[in-house]
Amino acid sequence: MAKTLSRLFKEMVDENPDLHVILSKDENGVFQPTTWKELYAQAKRLAAGLISVGVKRGNHVGIISDNRKEWLQSDFAILGIGAADVPRGSDSMAGEIKYILHHADCAVTLVENETQLGKVLSICGDAPRLATLIVLDPAYSTPEEKRGGVTVLSLEETKKRGDAYLQNEPDCYEKAIDQVDPEDLATIIYTSGTTGEPKGVMLTHSSYMHQVRAPHTPIDVGKGDVFLSVLPIWHSYERALEYFAFFAGATIAYSKPISQVIGEDLVKANPSIFPSIPRIWEGTKARAMRTVRAGSPVKKAMFYTFLAVGTWYSKVRVLFRGLKPQFRKRSRLLDMLVSFLPLLLLTPLNLLGQVLVFSKVKKRLGTRFRFGVSGGGALPPHVDDFFAAAGVLLLEGYGLTETAPIVSVRDCRRPVPGTIGPPLPEVQVKVVDENGDSLPPGQKGVLYIRGPNIMKGYYKKPEETSKTIDKDGWLNSGDLAMMTHKGEIKIVGRVKETIVLLGGENVEPTPIEETIKESEYIDQVMVVGQDQRYLAALVVPMRDALEEYAKQYSIPYQEYEDLLENEEVCTIIMNDINSLISPKRGFKLFERINRVHFLAEPFEIGVEMTHTLKLKRDVINERYKKEIASLFPTR
Repeated sequence: MAKTLSRLFKEMVDENPDLHVILSKDENGVFQPTTWKELYAQAKRLAAGLISVGVKRGNHVGIISDNRKEWLQSDFAILGIGAADVPRGSDSMAGEIKYILHHADCAVTLVENETQLGKVLSICGDAPRLATLIVLDPAYSTPEEKRGGVTVLSLEETKKRGDAYLQNEPDCYEKAIDQVDPEDLATIIYTSGTTGEPKGVMLTHSSYMHQVRAPHTPIDVGKGDVFLSVLPIWHSYERALEYFAFFAGATIAYSKPISQVIGEDLVKANPSIFPSIPRIWEGTKARAMRTVRAGSPVKKAMFYTFLAVGTWYSKVRVLFRGLKPQFRKRSRLLDMLVSFLPLLLLTPLNLLGQVLVFSKVKKRLGTRFRFGVSGGGALPPHVDDFFAAAGVLLLEGYGLTETAPIVSVRDCRRPVPGTIGPPLPEVQVKVVDENGDSLPPGQKGVLYIRGPNIMKGYYKKPEETSKTIDKDGWLNSGDLAMMTHKGEIKIVGRVKETIVLLGGENVEPTPIEETIKESEYIDQVMVVGQDQRYLAALVVPMRDALEEYAKQYSIPYQEYEDLLENEEVCTIIMNDINSLISPKRGFKLFERINRVHFLAEPFEIGVEMTHTLKLKRDVINERYKKEIASLFPTR
């Protein structure tokens, strides 16, 4: 097998020239296919064009763009000539782009459209190495020009330069591909980070080649499969999944993470596999529940009845199949005996529920849907349980940008709920205590990772690299985890997120937040309470649900903010929180939420949240410090 992404690209083209590699929308919103042969031809032209404007082996080339076929052309063009790309999405702020392009020493950058062109031009004075900008949007046809001391080219003009270069050097791309080494840098991905300055994660061809090989063990993917892509392609999670899908012979259909578009594209593209993040799966569940609440009392009763049946059936089936996570050793025979009769009784009711109720949920995912993959954050248990009850296979995975990123994922043949599955082949993991000693299954500690997928380091930050990767190659994930006796991993929190109360109690906020979001009235939440006597929370309510409640019970209000101050509304939300965070649900008394402050505006991506929708706790703490202070009045 090829040892670099570039070589593998060439092999796929030679072996599958007419196979569809991507589906992208035309101006009418219709998915149009691109074959491997067509992709290669365009990537080769662009690669020659990049060489003609001065890009050399080992250079770093910026890409500021969202998902589109031209992004993929750019990626394979850059990798093929032995350079490394430095990607970022179009929603990035100018200051963020300035830092990244300057820090990464990018002389050439590809931008998606005129909007991104203007954004990058506005920071050129602070990125003195930047010399050439190339606009990817085919609609941009302005002739070559100098703007702010930078040469601006259209994509087609760059390719025409490539055509001229290829007349003298027709095999330049193929020769360059052969010279790429597995340990050559493929990309520098800057972490959004929940704290601190972005760090440039250096990933090699070898790191990504592991991601191409290893997921075949837990995930069954091949020719004929279609992935629906809604996550930003520049992000490590989406990028690794795309390489994996492409080189398995599958096809990627490019969508965008907007609820209405996702719904339409699930029908248009009819994918067999849908990789996404927890927030989108939460949204899918929420839309289904809103539809139920708007239905008749009979339909609501039927839905909730079969939801309960499906939930119990899935849990009993997991027990019968020996898939319950074993943090303590269990008797396989006893589990089978205990679960056999309930499984027998629940099976016909569950089958009826699948036909009468959940077939409608599945229909929204398309007619050939096989499974979804959830990554980029913890999958809330209530969402996991909902899709299990609906008979929808959802595989939770885990990784970090620093691990290229996939470390583990549930096996599609034998998925163990409540875990992120076992580590991928060739990846080693261990859970250690505060002294660095390995812990046995069932005990909580910090997760360490070692393997061929680990990053080369942080660009220009050797001290940060040494803090993260020890001399033996073990990477400190910063996540708290437990192992099962069968080798699956369960993530239980983040080291830096742990809240320490005045009484000395250590609290992991994430499980509390995910449980609170089970409330139909709560959209977002962040638990606070460091060095305080009790826990409190900032809560972003589900606006549609609150307004629907107000309408149903004739609660008067003029502005939405008035509704958030209404005593009845506050009471119903607090009652929900208290019922969810209770001893009956396994929470301790000190984990109870004593006070809340309601926020009218949701947390924004790129401001209070990362691009994978993780809370930037330090930003939120600073932005809402007055509101947080009001939750802990001094005596």
